Order: sequence, then structure tokens, then C-alpha cells
Amino acid sequence: QVDLVESGGGSVQAGGSLKISCAASGSTYNRNYMGFFRQAPGKEREGVAVIYAGGGSELYADSVKGRFTISQDNGKNTVYLQMNKLKPEDTAMYYCAARYYGLGQLPKLPTLNEGDFNYWGQGTQVTVSS
Repeated sequence: QVDLVESGGGSVQAGGSLKISCAASGSTYNRNYMGFFRQAPGKEREGVAVIYAGGGSELYADSVKGRFTISQDNGKNTVYLQMNKLKPEDTAMYYCAARYYGLGQLPKLPTLNEGDFNYWGQGTQVTVSS
């Protein structure tokens, strides 16, 4: 069992920056990849960014490329999302998600598909005002 806890959300004006974190605890070995999704009111949840635990592979949604950067500290089992040049349309609940693989399974390349993640955090709110 793995628990994911997000932190660092808040309110900021357009053009500003925020950094959110996701710390994993529990059975944290065999982490395949971890990332962030977001859901705005009345909209479907969408993938934002994901990073491969072994490093060297990151994916970003087109809407955040060049503005958001995902990073990780494997020693702390923590992933970070640095969000710069924030826009009002970035306002959403941001969820941490991760895929861990078990015995007999192999790691996979990271994706931004919800169904490929097997652990989720409770979310942290990010609000960007114009």
C-alpha cells in the first residue's frame, strides 16, 4: 500500500509561480512513474506531467509545456511540479498519481492516461486569478 500526499497548492496571480509536491509513503519500492493530473470544475481530469522513476523520461501536456517542470527526489520519494507563468485556466484541483509495479510485473514507460496509474492522492487546490 502506498499513500500519496500533495502539498504546496494555493492562490497566485496570473504570471506568477507555484511549486507543488507529492510525497509517497508506505511500500515505495518498485515505483514506476509518478505525476500530476488536474481537474477544473465542470471539466474532466487531465494529465499534466509525469516522470519516470529511473529518470530520463518526462511527459507534459501540450497546455503546460515550457511553463511547468516536473522533477523528483527519489531519496525522499517525492515528486515536484514547478509551475511558472501561471494562467487563470490552470486553476484546478491538482492530484498526484503514481504507478507501482508488483511481483511478476515489469516497469512501463510513463503515460498521461489515468488508467495507467494505480495510486492517487487527495489533491491540492491551485487558483490563478487574472
